[in-house]
Amino acid sequence: MTEKKRKIHVVGINSYKFEDLSFKLQNLFRETVSIAVPNSYFEKIKSWSENGLKKKLFFSSNSNKELVNWLRSQKTDVILISRGDPLWFGIGRILLENFSKDELSFYPSNTCIQLAFSKLKIPWQDTVYVSIHGRDSTKLIEALKARPSNLAIITDSNNKSLEIIKKNLSEFDLIDIYDFWLCEEIGFENEKIRKLNLKKSLPSDISNLNIAVLSKKKENHSNNTLPLFGINDNVFKTFDDRPNLLTKREVRIQILAALELPRNGVIWDIGAGCGSIGLEALKLRPNLDLFCIDKRIGSKELILENSKRLDVKPKFIFEEDINYTLNTRNLSSFENPNRLIIGGCDKKTKLQIINKLAQDMDIGDIIVIPIINIQTIKELKEELEDKNFKTNLNLIQTYKSLSITEGMRLDPNNPVFLLKGKK
Repeated sequence: MTEKKRKIHVVGINSYKFEDLSFKLQNLFRETVSIAVPNSYFEKIKSWSENGLKKKLFFSSNSNKELVNWLRSQKTDVILISRGDPLWFGIGRILLENFSKDELSFYPSNTCIQLAFSKLKIPWQDTVYVSIHGRDSTKLIEALKARPSNLAIITDSNNKSLEIIKKNLSEFDLIDIYDFWLCEEIGFENEKIRKLNLKKSLPSDISNLNIAVLSKKKENHSNNTLPLFGINDNVFKTFDDRPNLLTKREVRIQILAALELPRNGVIWDIGAGCGSIGLEALKLRPNLDLFCIDKRIGSKELILENSKRLDVKPKFIFEEDINYTLNTRNLSSFENPNRLIIGGCDKKTKLQIINKLAQDMDIGDIIVIPIINIQTIKELKEELEDKNFKTNLNLIQTYKSLSITEGMRLDPNNPVFLLKGKK
């Protein structure tokens, strides 16, 4: 790129009023003749020339290529007006690809997200933000999977992105988790902020200049609204650094079916995590005695919270390594499991669990092992069969439909092998 002496002053604005500019930028405007302005507010900015200022040459482009060519043709300093911060999802990136840094000067204003959160009076230091303006919705889908406290979305009126956001929230069962704020023409004269009920149709009078802000509601879980079977993943409280359940609803349903839950008896959930499998089993069969074991610090607190949400009561919750349980505790003081779920540990530990517990299980008792590492299947299957368990293996592979700009895609969940042994 050939360096030129003239400057391109890229000015971010949050208002159509000339007097809202700083004195420095007002003077820059007075001294500069050539002004490039986006089509969407060309007439509003052009009216600034009526404020007793010397004559201006305004340029409105229909494309970035046309704008770049016009800027290259200018021999003197020019102003290019942008919204907010030109280097934040704005024209700044394209300018830096086509002009030297010495040619460019940037004068950012507040971003639309800064303004939106100031109007909503919500702290935004932990906010996740994505843009689907002229982009596909892949990053939006990734952000929704992580379930952040706040999510700000720069939308695109040309691809019905508000409808896509609404559909994605429904597909992830998040409509009741977030407040949905629509912020239109934020910072400008016709600014409008409203909270929408996404269970209803979107308003018909939405401005093309809008962003969406999702803010997580205070959790309010009622056992009265839960289904008997197939509880949604978002009902369960999880670790903050692992917001999604490792065992998704579709796989959990298959595990619960494979367990052939009896009316009475004892179920051990090893590697219980937040307790989703064992607790849902207890909801189905409240007379079972449930033992939950998980070594991760904080797991007991999570399981207790999820017990309240499902209105069930495990008999024991051990926040410890299963190896400690097997090798240090007096197992004879515990009831032998009639149903055993083995997850969340390495192959060696799984084999040790089978060796320690399977021999005392009775005819008809069942062990179910969810497996993601195919290399471990053979040894575990042989170990179960050696302990007189009849085995079978199922591969569970599920896909979830997700709305995208082009229509719909199928998003795969991780495949899980279910190894079942019945004595």
